[in-house]
Amino acid sequence: MNEAYQFTESEPLLRLGAFGLIFLVMAITELVAPRLERPELAGAYKSRRWVTNIAIVLISSLALRLVFPLAAVGTAIWAQSKGYGLFPLLGLPIWLAGILAFIILDFAVWLEHLVSHKWPLLWRIHRMHHADTGVDLTTALRFHPLEIVLSMVWKAAIVVAMGAPAAAVLAFEIVLNGAAMFNHANIRLPKPVDRVLRRLIVTPDMHRIHHSTDPRETDSNYGFNLSVWDRLFATYTRDPRRGDTDIEIGLAEWRGRETSQLGWSLALPFRNPSNNRKRAQ
Repeated sequence: MNEAYQFTESEPLLRLGAFGLIFLVMAITELVAPRLERPELAGAYKSRRWVTNIAIVLISSLALRLVFPLAAVGTAIWAQSKGYGLFPLLGLPIWLAGILAFIILDFAVWLEHLVSHKWPLLWRIHRMHHADTGVDLTTALRFHPLEIVLSMVWKAAIVVAMGAPAAAVLAFEIVLNGAAMFNHANIRLPKPVDRVLRRLIVTPDMHRIHHSTDPRETDSNYGFNLSVWDRLFATYTRDPRRGDTDIEIGLAEWRGRETSQLGWSLALPFRNPSNNRKRAQ
């Protein structure tokens, strides 16, 4: 019990430290080697977007702590103390349970993302993420508090069902956050490097397609970390129709600078666009 307590106490510091380091590296890389150079990715417009997106993640984090204080790692520790889950039932060694937990959680996040586009109610919440007209590092932080809470409930249910080791859940959470910042970052990777990396993980050029205003492209490349799921389930798009540098980002319904406003963004799930596109058939 004491070990579990120490693990729970150190978990926020580990996550915050990893977040800060990855954020700093990605921010510097965006300045040195940007993929796109547009008004929304520079100057005052960029500053407004960054303030809004960072404020959103702070609000979402606070909401999560208030509504679901255990979070994924705490849930794993609780389930372990109760002996819940498939892995303990099967008597799997800790290393195998950890590997399987990481892979299954990654698929669960991919599936959740897919459903968030197909189910109209969830799309209303998720579209705040897509309303950002300038995809960069901070877009990875731009998820509505409602979506963050619902996502954590989903992950917690998967963690309990598996009986996932707490260390594996912590590793997954750190990698997922880091991968999201990496593949949303406005950075330029050499094409040969991109081709090699995207065989295993989602790259910025691959995920940027998902933020296209073209619904055919938005409804593809759902992965946040491993790229295998989109290939397996035929939701993979290799290149944007307008090219990497001419791709139009955001939602066709909202193209103004209101998308960089905090209040407007938080209220978006409750707004109806003038020309609403149906996301689910």
